Amino acid sequence: MRIAQIAPLAEAVPPRLYGGTERVIWWLTEALVELGHDVTLYASGDSLTSARLVPCTPKGLRLSGINDHLASLLVMLDRVQREAERYDVLHFHIDFLHFPMFRHLAGKCLTTLHGRQDLPDFHPAYPVFPEMQLVSISDDQRGPIADASFAGTVYHGMPRGLIPVGGGEGGYLAFLGRISPEKRPDRAIEIARRSGIPLKIAAKVDHADRAYFDDEIVPLLDHPLVEFIGEIGDSEKPAFLGGAQALLFPIDWPEPFGLVMIESMAAGTPVIAWRNGSTLEVIDEGASGFLVNSLDEAVEAVRQAVSLPRDGVRAVFERRFTAERMARDYVRLYEALAQSPHGALFGDSLTVAA
Repeated sequence: MRIAQIAPLAEAVPPRLYGGTERVIWWLTEALVELGHDVTLYASGDSLTSARLVPCTPKGLRLSGINDHLASLLVMLDRVQREAERYDVLHFHIDFLHFPMFRHLAGKCLTTLHGRQDLPDFHPAYPVFPEMQLVSISDDQRGPIADASFAGTVYHGMPRGLIPVGGGEGGYLAFLGRISPEKRPDRAIEIARRSGIPLKIAAKVDHADRAYFDDEIVPLLDHPLVEFIGEIGDSEKPAFLGGAQALLFPIDWPEPFGLVMIESMAAGTPVIAWRNGSTLEVIDEGASGFLVNSLDEAVEAVRQAVSLPRDGVRAVFERRFTAERMARDYVRLYEALAQSPHGALFGDSLTVAA
């Protein structure tokens, strides 16, 4: 199939450091190429891909110091619209910005929602553009907008060889991702203190969360068990995750997916997560990690995590969360879209991921 992937312009594809959406787009694009599809990626000019790249900005906008991305996105969408006849499928990853411009091409459009949907900000768009079909990244994500036009749920996946199984030889707990109130790094620190096991925090601090970090988290870092590393990239993740005894995912919000969970599983490192959002769908209880509701339960799960076979954790990743599986699931939706009258998929929405 002739497939266009339309990415955000905040980060390169793949991102240099933090950037979950762009990372998933890269994995999907490369997997689709490996499956033999003709793929074009609309993204920033510093992106790297084996697909055809259409550079829509010279570089990722965040690291270029550009905060308002609207103008650049509109220029990109204008180009995609002018070239739309080249493609069988237009796969968007930019929320709903394209809806008005591509309404007349809805039969070849899919939009993956990568963010939270429990806030009312985006809700008015979905009933007004019912022909624009959506893909959720967990079933939980679609709960607040259950009546929207969903074609299916596709769980994220990553390349098998990206993160090898580690031995957990570092003997520490890991926190990976972003510092923010909903990610609850304070919980991770308290778990480490109660369990007596060192904690390494590899996390980005956005400008919007700087006050929270300075006021709430920095005072907690002055503890011999806690080490703040800062933001890390893909090249550093294998050692960081592979050396950990467990990954702490103590979220306090409806996580749409949680990419770090499957990155940890790839390393064979069990995940200890709060029962919130997608975690009940991503974690196989007692096989790839543990689901908890309290600090006491989390501390107990830390003790139990060492008993989980790391090869078994990796096996869950291999079975459920590879990039090839993700790409094949999307191809099923692409093909169904192409074969349906006017691309009307959303009457038969399904979860295609295992």
